[in-house]
Amino acid sequence: MIRLALLLLIFAGPAWADMVIANRTIRAQEIVTADALSMKAGSLDAGFEDPMDVLGLEARVSLYAGRPVLRAHVGPAALIERNQIISLVFARGGLRITSEGRALDRGGVGERIRVMNLDSHTTLFGAVQPDGSVHVSQ
Repeated sequence: MIRLALLLLIFAGPAWADMVIANRTIRAQEIVTADALSMKAGSLDAGFEDPMDVLGLEARVSLYAGRPVLRAHVGPAALIERNQIISLVFARGGLRITSEGRALDRGGVGERIRVMNLDSHTTLFGAVQPDGSVHVSQ
C-alpha cells in the first residue's frame, strides 16, 4: 500500500506552480510594466512563472486581464519600425558591404526581419543588431 501511494505521488503529473497573468488589458506593442502583472496558481508550459521574466518585453498581441501571459505573446521591444530606413550590413570573412534599406517588418534586437535593399529593390532577411542596423544573412 505504501508503494502504491509512493508511485501515485511520483507519477501524479507536474506540480502546480504560479503563473503570470495580466491584471489589465495590455495592448499590442505596449511595453509590459510591473503594475500590469500578477500571479495566479496554476501551471502552463508555454507561460511564465516569474514576472521578472516579462518586465520590459513588448506585447506582440493584446493580452487580456485575467489570462496567462504566454511566451509567444511577448518579445523584445521593437528597435526598428516598419518602413524605417535602416543600414544593411553583409559581412563574410574580410568583406563588409553596407547599403541602405527599408524595413518591411518591426523587430527587436536578435529578431529576424524582412528588409528591402533600396538600390536593387531585392527583399532580404536579416537579424536586428543593437545599433539599429540589420545584419543580412542572404
